[in-house]
Amino acid sequence: MSLAPAAPDLSDLRDYAFEWALVDVETSGLVPRRDRVLSVAVVTLGPDGAQTGEFSTLLNPGCDPGPVHVHGLTAERLSGAPAFDQVAERLGALLEGRVLVAHNAQFDYDFLAHEFARARLRLPVARRLCTLALNRRVDPPTDDLRLGTLAAHYGVPQLKAHDALDDTRVLAGVLRASLRQAARLDLPLPLVACPPRQDPQFAPKPPKTPCAFRNPGRLAPGGPLVQGMKVAVTGETRTARSDLVLRGVTAGLNMMGSVSRHTSALVTNDSAADSAKARRARAEGVPVIDESAFLRLLGDVRPGTSHEGTPLPGPARTVPAPEAGSAPEAAPVPESSPSPALPAVPTPRGPEPGGTTAAPSPGTKRAAKPRGPLSGRRVLVLGGTHPEAVAARTRVVELGGAAAINLSAGVTDVVVLDGGHADRRLARITALLLPVRDAAWLVAPVVTEASGADGGRAAAHVLPRGGVVDLPLPKGRGPADRWTVTASWAQQTACEIDVVAFVLDEDEQVSFDEDFVFYGAPENPGGTVRLLGDGPTEQTVSLDLSTLPPSARKVVVAAAIDGSPAFGDVGALHIVSGPGTSAAALAQATLDAATTERTMLLAEIYRRGESWRLRAVGQGYDHGLDALARSYGVDVTD
Repeated sequence: MSLAPAAPDLSDLRDYAFEWALVDVETSGLVPRRDRVLSVAVVTLGPDGAQTGEFSTLLNPGCDPGPVHVHGLTAERLSGAPAFDQVAERLGALLEGRVLVAHNAQFDYDFLAHEFARARLRLPVARRLCTLALNRRVDPPTDDLRLGTLAAHYGVPQLKAHDALDDTRVLAGVLRASLRQAARLDLPLPLVACPPRQDPQFAPKPPKTPCAFRNPGRLAPGGPLVQGMKVAVTGETRTARSDLVLRGVTAGLNMMGSVSRHTSALVTNDSAADSAKARRARAEGVPVIDESAFLRLLGDVRPGTSHEGTPLPGPARTVPAPEAGSAPEAAPVPESSPSPALPAVPTPRGPEPGGTTAAPSPGTKRAAKPRGPLSGRRVLVLGGTHPEAVAARTRVVELGGAAAINLSAGVTDVVVLDGGHADRRLARITALLLPVRDAAWLVAPVVTEASGADGGRAAAHVLPRGGVVDLPLPKGRGPADRWTVTASWAQQTACEIDVVAFVLDEDEQVSFDEDFVFYGAPENPGGTVRLLGDGPTEQTVSLDLSTLPPSARKVVVAAAIDGSPAFGDVGALHIVSGPGTSAAALAQATLDAATTERTMLLAEIYRRGESWRLRAVGQGYDHGLDALARSYGVDVTD
C-alpha cells in the first residue's frame, strides 16, 4: 500500500468518520496536577478529514516555564500571553461534541482536565483517541512510534517539532493515514470514554514524601519508636489527625493509611474499636498504643537505617505471600503441556532461584537473543481450545518468534487451529494475502518468504514466562528516563480488564496506599508511576526509574478482570516494555493464564544491585483485585 500522504477525503471510511478535535499542548513539566500548560493548539476536522477550524495561543502559566531547551518558551516570551482561564471557553467550544485526538492522548487530556478544573469550568470531552495507541495496533514498520517518525513514514511534512500548532497540523496528517491503515486491517478504533473531571480531586496537591528509612519491625513492649517504623492511626483523636501524621513524618516515621502484617504499631484511643484497621491489627498481632503514649514516644524516636545505606538485593520471591484471612494463594500456573501435534523442544536455560536469569559479569554483555526458524516473525494463532492455543503460542516463542494476539501490519503468519476458520478476522487475513498455516506447521516450520514485516527495525527481546532482561541505567530526570510496560488483549464484550501497579519496599509492601496505582488513582505521589489508559484493549504503566525513591525496590504490574469471566475466557495478554511511551520496545512477552484466574501478575521491574531488571511473570490467581491489593499492604476497605 502506498505511504504517500493520505488525501483529506475520508468519506469512504464511514466506520471511522467522526468530528475530530486534534490537540497538542506544551507544558512546564510532566505532572498535570502540578505543572502548567504553556501553549495549546487545536485543529478541528470533519468526518471527511477536511480541516474545519484552527486555534493556537501561548499561555502565561504564572510559574517557571520549566525545560526551555525542549519547548523554547521562556518566561519573557510568555509574559504577555493570556492566562488559561481567559481562553478556556474558546477552547471548550472547539472541543464540544468532538473526539479529542492527541499523540499520547492521556497526557494532553489530563493537562486540559486540570487547567479546566482550575478555571472552574467543565472540560467538554466525552471521548478521546490516542494516535500512539492506534499505531500500536496498526504496528507500522517503523523504528519507533514517535510523532516525527510516523510523519516521515506516512509522508507528512513536519516543519517545527515541539511547536504546538505545527505538531497539531502534523497530527492531522498522521491521523488520516492511520485511519486508512486501520480500515485496511479492519481494526476497531481504541476510543476511550472520558467522564467529567472537574471535581476537587483534580486541584493541585502537594506530593507525599516517601519515608527515607527502612522498616525496623514492630514496636517492642516498653520500647522506643525507631525511624522507618510503619505507624497507622484509627478512630477519634484529641490532636488533629493531620497534626499527628505530620509530627510522625517529621520524626522519620512512615505514617500509613492502612494496616498490614508489616505495620509496626497502631495508634488508637479505643483498644476495642471495630474499624477495619483495628480488626486487621488484632488479626495480625500488631502492637496497639494510645494517642498519649504515641505523643510521648515521639519525643525520643531512635535513629533508623536509611534506604541508601542498605544493599539492594534481588527479589526474594516472585509472588506475594497470602495474608491472614485472605483467599488462598493460587498455585503457580504450570507451563502448558504441548499438544500431540506440537512436540516439546529443548528449552533455554531456566531461571535461577528467585526467578531471574543468571546475571552477567561486570563489563560483559547479556547473551545474544535466541534465534530459530521463526526468528523475526510474528505469528497469530486463531481457534483451538485454550490449552491448544497456549501450547501453540508457547511453541512459537520456543522457535524464536513472537506470538501475536491481534491482527496488525506486523503479523507475518497465521496458524488456524480447530474452530479458527469461524474467526471474523480470517476474511481480512485472506484479503491481505497473509500465509495461513495449520497446527502441523509448528512441528517443523518451513519459511520461504522473507521476514520483511518489520522493515529492518530492531526486534524486541521475546521473553518466555519468567524471562528477565536488564534495563539501561537511568541517566537523570527527564522523559528519556521513563520506562513503560504496556499490556494489550483481544477485544472483550463480557468484561473489562484493569491494569494496576504496586510500588513495593524491601518487605514487598507499599509504603502508603497511594503507591497502589489504578484507574481510580492513576498516579502515585510524586508522579513516579502513572497509569495511562489507551483504549479498551490496551493500558500502559509508565515509571521514572531515576526518581523512584530508594525505598522502592520493585514495581509490580498486574491485571484484573472486572466481571464474571476469567482469564481463561479472555485468552492471552501481550506485554511490551521499552523506554518512553513511543520508543522502540526492548522486550515483549505473550502471557497465558490457565483457566479460572481473575487477577494476573504481568511483569516486575526491580532493583538488582545498582541496575534495574524486567521480568515477565504470568502468574495468575483465582481471587479478585481487592485480595491482591491486601497482600501488598493496601487496605481497600478503610
